[in-house]
Amino acid sequence: MRAAVIVFPGSNCDTDMFHAVKDFTEAEVVEFVPHTANSVAAYDAIFIPGGFSYGDYLRTGAIARFAPVMKSVSEEAAKGKTIVGVCNGFQILQEAGLLPGAMKRNKDLKFICRTVDLKVENSKTRFTSSYDKGDVLRIPVAHGEGNFECDDKTYDQLQQKGQIVFTYVDDVNGSKGQIAGVQNEAGNVLGMMPHPERAMEAWLGSEDGRKLFTSVYRNWRESNVVTN
Repeated sequence: MRAAVIVFPGSNCDTDMFHAVKDFTEAEVVEFVPHTANSVAAYDAIFIPGGFSYGDYLRTGAIARFAPVMKSVSEEAAKGKTIVGVCNGFQILQEAGLLPGAMKRNKDLKFICRTVDLKVENSKTRFTSSYDKGDVLRIPVAHGEGNFECDDKTYDQLQQKGQIVFTYVDDVNGSKGQIAGVQNEAGNVLGMMPHPERAMEAWLGSEDGRKLFTSVYRNWRESNVVTN
């Protein structure tokens, strides 16, 4: 597997994401790819990390959505490539139209930075196949605008089509249905506000994020088995 970690001006979780992919998958290649790149076609999986792309001016993810690399990210998503956006990466994918919903300010209008309980709602995805449905994970959050919002019709669709991948056990930020992570209808693009790349080692307080990365790699490996 060849994996790309996209870096925007203001990204600050790119190194964490790089090491999570490199150390907990068997990816042959993991590379940082700048926002100015014209193509990510050479990669099998694309990770968009958290941070404050372009200082979060205008709206979170709104400027990054127009970076040169995002045209290729959208093209590869349409081909079925695996795309993972975490925190600001999730917001960027929403702005690019690759994921439903929008992010509002947290309900208390304060930045939240702590470890929370996250429930696996759908374990039959390429991102969660190493988990069991109902598993409760301890994963850090760090965001000021993570309050997921969508209209009732979209919410019903997310429920009916299994697009809600993670929910908060408690109401962390006011998100509709306590949604913490969703996938697109095709099932190849995931966005989540909590940071699995920060929950990779017991000494950090949790290693519950590991299985997300091993799930991605296992899905790629099983989809690329060469048969004679």
